[in-house]
Amino acid sequence: MRILVVGSGGREHAIVWALKKSEKVKEVFCAPGNAGIGQLAECVPIAVSEFAELTRFAKEASIDLVFIGPDDPLADGIVDAFEAEGIPTYGPRKNAAEIEGSKIFMKNLLKKYDIPTAKYETFTNYESALAYLREQSTPIVIKADGLAAGKGVTVAATLEEAEKALREAMVDKVFGDAGNQIVIEEFLEGQEMSILAFVDGETVRAMVPAQDHKPIFDGDKGPNTGGMGTYTPLPHIDQAIIDESITNIIIPTAKAMVSEGRPFRGVLFAGLMITKDGPKTIEFNARMGDPETQVVLPRLKTDLVDIVLASLNGRLGDLDIQWDDEAAVCVVIASEGYPASYPKGRVITGLAEAEAQGALVFHAGTASKDGEFVTNGGRVLGVVGRGKDIAEARARAYEAVSVIDFEGKQSRTDIAAKALR
Repeated sequence: MRILVVGSGGREHAIVWALKKSEKVKEVFCAPGNAGIGQLAECVPIAVSEFAELTRFAKEASIDLVFIGPDDPLADGIVDAFEAEGIPTYGPRKNAAEIEGSKIFMKNLLKKYDIPTAKYETFTNYESALAYLREQSTPIVIKADGLAAGKGVTVAATLEEAEKALREAMVDKVFGDAGNQIVIEEFLEGQEMSILAFVDGETVRAMVPAQDHKPIFDGDKGPNTGGMGTYTPLPHIDQAIIDESITNIIIPTAKAMVSEGRPFRGVLFAGLMITKDGPKTIEFNARMGDPETQVVLPRLKTDLVDIVLASLNGRLGDLDIQWDDEAAVCVVIASEGYPASYPKGRVITGLAEAEAQGALVFHAGTASKDGEFVTNGGRVLGVVGRGKDIAEARARAYEAVSVIDFEGKQSRTDIAAKALR
């Protein structure tokens, strides 16, 4: 098979890496890809938003299957565009991708079908939102309704912080149109957990759970990012809680989408909080998580291509998906200044040494210049260590992180530490 992966980050690098392991795959292309992905696949310089160019390339290159990585093109209907040209494509159609594209749609869906989530109110008017906010206690959560590159959510510790987040979203338009409507949500306390699932209509096959680290600094301090590291499994979270999350949240949501005439096919990502009252939904994403994918796919024993084809052919329920018992820990190396503005073009050293140690190094924001890898994004690399348990995988990840260097390199030092307490 000739496969096209759409996207350019660490998630897409991990997807390409997993697809390349399949004996069914002859060649992988990635649009637009990055310098690291270019070592495994042929990168095609077409942006994820250029649907006409992407579908034309897929036809000219005799692509047998397309795998969509990022959220924006899914929300804009990229799967519909490929399917209109008769090209098999893995990911939800536009009407199903709205579960991520609109937080208000998602919250209203959960409310309608009585699926556990935080209490909330939605607003289109700034003054009304501000008046409501001033009646609430803190901490409180402010969410832009639309997609905002993972940065549209503020967990405000004080009323002052909450008012600032509200003003930035609705008045200053820091997230553009994504902030035209907002959700004000109760703060949920507890452990976070991510469960990704292969979904085809009402058929749900959950992946192994992972835990992400959103804030930029150790101890979950500082502004939220797209994710600074993740790990799997979660030895400190009881299997009964994981099973409850799948049974009471993910499966009912898949069924709700079918009932709404929006059957979901692709990867459904549940961001969950394990509260004193049990698991509750923080968010749903309509695609694989980043950086969760970088630790989950290395544990997948079943051929990813077989899973995708089974989903597209309505046979996902017949497949026995197998997972490795090993642990995986991903530490993200970011540019200085991230998640605010950051420099680009800084030379990266030590990649070969890290890989020689056995680490998987997934490129998130890199480019190639004069035969060297250079930084080209806020999150630059995801460094994955694997081992018999979290402690061993974590040690290997940080050993590899220590040999990789570039000017202004930053990473958290406490990824997966809570699993060892």
